Amino acid sequence: MSMTRSEHLQWAKDRALEYAANGDLKNAWASLCSDLTKHDELADHRGIELGMMMLMGGHLRTPSEMKSFIEGFN
Repeated sequence: MSMTRSEHLQWAKDRALEYAANGDLKNAWASLCSDLTKHDELADHRGIELGMMMLMGGHLRTPSEMKSFIEGFN
C-alpha cells in the first residue's frame, strides 16, 4: 500500500532528522533528498533546491539549523 504525500513526507523527515540528531548533516540532507524523490508528488519539491542553496551558502552548518530546515518542509 502506498503512502499519502503527507505520510511519505513525514517518513522522509523522520529519517533525515535521525541523521541530524547524530550530527551527520551530510547524510541527513542526502536521506531527505533521496526519500523525497521516491514519491511522485514530492520528487520535484522546491525545498530540495532551496536546501541545496542554503547548504552551499553555509546556512545549514549545525544540527540545529538542519533540524529546523527539515522540520519546516511541507
